[in-house]
Amino acid sequence: MNNMDKKEIVESLIDTFLYAGKVCLELRDKGLIKKIKSDNTPVSNGDLEVNKIVTEKIKEITPHLPIVSEETADNKSINDLKDFWLVDPIDGTYDYINNLEEFTINAGLIINKKPAAGLIYAPSKKRMFYSYGENNAYEIVNDKKIQLDCSKNLKKDEIKFVSYSNKIKPEIEQIHKKLNVKKFVRMKSSLKFCVIATGEFDGYVAEPRACEWDIAAGHAIFKHAGGIITDFEGNEITYGKKNFKNQSLILKSKNI
Repeated sequence: MNNMDKKEIVESLIDTFLYAGKVCLELRDKGLIKKIKSDNTPVSNGDLEVNKIVTEKIKEITPHLPIVSEETADNKSINDLKDFWLVDPIDGTYDYINNLEEFTINAGLIINKKPAAGLIYAPSKKRMFYSYGENNAYEIVNDKKIQLDCSKNLKKDEIKFVSYSNKIKPEIEQIHKKLNVKKFVRMKSSLKFCVIATGEFDGYVAEPRACEWDIAAGHAIFKHAGGIITDFEGNEITYGKKNFKNQSLILKSKNI
């Protein structure tokens, strides 16, 4: 699959993401139906409706590619997937159901176990991000696509990272010191990847946590904006692993 194919696929999904975002906000305004899943995490009718909207469009565009979504059991038992989609219909459900803003709609295209394209929409913030190859990562701003470069605002004496928690674990704190991180800001959902891709922040560190559908789209966007992403040992992050569990992560600008 070449960049032109990926470009057509991704751009044909943008309106679907914008529509899904509109629907999820309307459902929230009406009052969500909430449940607790077997893993003790929340889910709502908004999550499920977004999942339906996004996966139906993906199936229409790429009927030959399996979809692995957080909210369905489909294809999760297949071993050694190489070319497939990873979908997280709403990443940051807690924020979504509690009328907060840092939740996102996500789809990442995986080719040969690597992130080939990604789309992330933050409906409450009206921020739409997407990518389909090296130097092809964008945010739509005022109906115009703005190319992303994660290094454009880097100040080496003021390196700032995002974190999923206000409490930094010792192993992460050690990496922060090594990278000369001066401060960090807590941020939820895959929006973390996007604000690093834009250059608003400079990196992110996490021990093994969450699942592949949480990071695939953000990985693609950040990588295609010129960023570097590895595990703690410097190994490449790949997809289709057993149970779709994540390894450790270090995201950073290439100039750090």
